[in-house]
Amino acid sequence: MRLIQSLILILSIVLPLGTVQAETTKVVYQIPIKQGVEQGLHAFLQRAFAEANQNDADLILLEIDTPGGEVGAAGEIGDLIRKQDIPVIAYVSNEAFSAGTYIALNSDQIIMSPGSAIGAAAPIDLAGNMADEKFVAAWTKKMVSAAQINGRDPKIAEAMVNPDVVIPGLTEKGRILALAPAQAEEVGYSEGTAKTVEDALTLLGYAEAKVFSLEPTAGEKVARFVTSPYVIPLLLTVGIVGIVIELVTPGFIFPGILGAISLGLYFFGHYIAGFADMLHIILFFLGIILLLIEMFVPSFGILGILGIISVISGIVMASYDTAYGLTSLGIAFIATVIVSFIVIKYFGHRGIWNKFILKDQQKNEEGYVAQTDWTNFFGTEGITVTKLRPSGTAEIDGQLIDVISEGSFIEQGKRIRVVKVEGTRVVVRQID
Repeated sequence: MRLIQSLILILSIVLPLGTVQAETTKVVYQIPIKQGVEQGLHAFLQRAFAEANQNDADLILLEIDTPGGEVGAAGEIGDLIRKQDIPVIAYVSNEAFSAGTYIALNSDQIIMSPGSAIGAAAPIDLAGNMADEKFVAAWTKKMVSAAQINGRDPKIAEAMVNPDVVIPGLTEKGRILALAPAQAEEVGYSEGTAKTVEDALTLLGYAEAKVFSLEPTAGEKVARFVTSPYVIPLLLTVGIVGIVIELVTPGFIFPGILGAISLGLYFFGHYIAGFADMLHIILFFLGIILLLIEMFVPSFGILGILGIISVISGIVMASYDTAYGLTSLGIAFIATVIVSFIVIKYFGHRGIWNKFILKDQQKNEEGYVAQTDWTNFFGTEGITVTKLRPSGTAEIDGQLIDVISEGSFIEQGKRIRVVKVEGTRVVVRQID
């Protein structure tokens, strides 16, 4: 009896302790931010943050290793981080440059690995040149604001963008600031250095936490690739050029398939990223159908114009940015014109347009003689070379031509005048 009472006492002590231990187990969501920053990354982070909130995570750790990317996408990601009730930690595993720096600054804390770096956030265009002064000023303000949110020195954030900002001991004029782990920790841009994610969690007091590692799905990886500002113009160019080549020179097949795949990737990626919907896809394919109908059913250009408008609308509306969508489409259009000219010049004889070209030829060797315009002989004079009974030959302005008299016969060697020309029929009259 005493043994049973002792067991009950022990269980009453152990079970509550186990319950408390289970209840205090912390949950951490580890989310990678790697490669470039683009709109597809924003879509992935939206899903990841939503899952972390749904499962009552205690901490979100962003593992950052990126050379940067699109500023617009970085701005949206920064806004997403600021709206989280869950603490967000940026762990810089290798580099957090440009847009990656902005994402890290919006996080509650930053931890860096040995040998990593953060900064070098000067905005550049697609050609690799420094952005215009207005854009640089706007981006500098965003960087400064992100630094101030978490009590970091705004001057350092400004020096990461503007090469004219000088901070003694850190950077000199003409150089963009980038910080090593020790420097970042010294100026308050890092809360510590850790070799691994596990070490970072230990530093933060989450050594015993349950860690969930999220990775992009296959569809999200495709979306991240095709929504890159460098890939979009390429996809549109290959897509439109491929379809045009297939229309002009049907039978090659490969260009048409490649074009269809490129345009399919464009719409699929933007659909997964949340920018395109079925309306945009329908508009695009409706435009293609209208253009095909215009080729075979003349409509005085009405169907063609409607088709072009529909195609452009579908592509631009599916893009995450209207201006960039139009720019990418313009690049694709110029490339299409150049390639189409080359293809039509060298392979046009194989194309559909060849069906509308009259191929029959009337050659002199086959007995065909082109008609001559004799209207310029009207009113001129000449001499009959043969008798006109009533037709014959006369010499007019040094040329031998077939003529016909106005009515009566005319002897050889008589002077005549051209009184009428009807096509190849030259009518003459004898001069008394």
